[in-house]
Amino acid sequence: MPFRLAEIPIEVLLDNFLPLLPVPDLNNLGSTNRFFHNLCNDNTFWKRKIQEDFNFPCNDTARSSGWKFIYRGLSNPRTYVWGESSKGRLGMPKFRKAIIGDAPWPVRLQIGRPGIRIVHLSAAGMSFFAIDSAGDLYAWGTLDGLGFAPPNEGYSAPGKIALQPKRLQLPAPTHAISCGRLHATTLDENMHIWTFLSFGRPFRLVTPFLDVSSPQTSPHQVVSGWNFSATLTKTGGVYVWFPWGAQISREIDQQNDMMNQQGQRVDEFEEGVIPCVTWQLHHDPHGLPDLPPLPYLSSGTYSKDIRLVKIAAMEHDIVGLTNQGHVIKFCLHGGELSRWTSWEYLPLFSEPDKIKEHLTCTVPGIQLPDNILITHISAQFSTFVAYSTGSSSVVLMGTRETDTHSRPEIIPSLQNRNVISVVIGDYHYGALTSTGKLLTWGNFSRGALGLGDPARIEPGKPGGYINETQRQSAARHGGPFPPRVTEPTEVRFDHDEKRRRERFCFAATAAGWHMGALAIDLEPDESDEDEETVRMPGGFPPTQETSHDPDDPGPSFPFAIGPPHLSIYRIGFPGRGGVRGWQPPRGRGG
Repeated sequence: MPFRLAEIPIEVLLDNFLPLLPVPDLNNLGSTNRFFHNLCNDNTFWKRKIQEDFNFPCNDTARSSGWKFIYRGLSNPRTYVWGESSKGRLGMPKFRKAIIGDAPWPVRLQIGRPGIRIVHLSAAGMSFFAIDSAGDLYAWGTLDGLGFAPPNEGYSAPGKIALQPKRLQLPAPTHAISCGRLHATTLDENMHIWTFLSFGRPFRLVTPFLDVSSPQTSPHQVVSGWNFSATLTKTGGVYVWFPWGAQISREIDQQNDMMNQQGQRVDEFEEGVIPCVTWQLHHDPHGLPDLPPLPYLSSGTYSKDIRLVKIAAMEHDIVGLTNQGHVIKFCLHGGELSRWTSWEYLPLFSEPDKIKEHLTCTVPGIQLPDNILITHISAQFSTFVAYSTGSSSVVLMGTRETDTHSRPEIIPSLQNRNVISVVIGDYHYGALTSTGKLLTWGNFSRGALGLGDPARIEPGKPGGYINETQRQSAARHGGPFPPRVTEPTEVRFDHDEKRRRERFCFAATAAGWHMGALAIDLEPDESDEDEETVRMPGGFPPTQETSHDPDDPGPSFPFAIGPPHLSIYRIGFPGRGGVRGWQPPRGRGG
């Protein structure tokens, strides 16, 4: 009896057969009939493949579709930065400065050698970090620009400036990163936690509380606040440590003195590479209290096991999100442990009826789903955001003063907008949509909105001046800066180009007075129009024993690209996901 491939169970095909096929074979198989077309375009399959092949941090956004489109575009992603340029934070010693501000529009930044594919950006107060598809970590700017950098210490000094992106040579590929104001916290592929107080001397946190021996002690997420780092374990526990606390500071100072005496200076011996000198800090972080009793939410699937699944860090606060959609907040009071209390539940950010009541009063006529489930949070400095997903997505903003009685701030134009990520600077903000649009609002902050040179923006338009008189006066005198933008406005990524070009933004970051984004072309460059194939990456090494040569070209496939809402980027088959379960005073950040 003849054997038919379509007779194999779908789960077996998706989990065991399709991952073995090169991308051209996947495309060919998908063109045979409707069944394999749907199967080879399954969103969950491409989400998993983009994680494996590109080290792409899928959990950083609320994106639920378009993963195949992003996978194709990651063959040649573009990195953009803009805003304030001091302390080398834009990674470009020379660039065309605007009449008003520094770089008030996205400027393309080259990171590493040609062919490097950046998949994640993270901004600190005066610097940027980037992760590529091989897990290599890059940094530029100044990690701590508040102090003096002794010339004899090289990149072991927190104040040392990296004027251009440098690759940090580390023991293992980097899996995730979170930046505070003057430090960064990373998680490598071995689930080891690293803290960066300088580019050249990161330390690994060693503690039995986070030794990966069980789900209770295995890190799931790391975050950085202004003066603290924290990790969320796989079972929902939260641990916090303070790199500038009295006890840790003494140990760090002693270690640095010893390394200096031993001549372990961190210099750039190879161009563009910082050979990090790593060390281990044996320190037990502080475990935060268990969750308080939380109410049942009609929007979630009822479960007695209510636990944290996401955390985000502010200046002195941690915001948490449970698997049921509860938004909670914990104030660290600057690290004074004696003043720690408990998690504070925020019902007006969590309960569907209360959210709907506030939204309908604020945005008359808004269409809302029967149930609203908050699924994502983000935070930075003095602001946090809680949001849901999909075409009926809602975006709720809070501050460090938010408590159990506080109503969220509502921006009408961000509701029902398919928002998948919200990033926050000191006084500027950005929202990324599933359609690849980056919308910004807030203070000009030397160009952090990325809307263009105010001296050239038509008066009355977002990012510009109120009238022509103000515009001409500012153009002559270099200021003052234009008024605050209250309406989220789209950022374009084709400034200074010969013709208008459409680009799809798939990731963004913000901090201080600057911003960055990753984007892909919706049309090939003129130099690429005759090319029939595009090189694709090798897999991200799951372990050090099976590391992949980053110079290996990997497979190639015909380059076809288009907006993610087109029908070719459909979900595989009905129920697929269900079956698998699958300008005030300068802020402290700049």
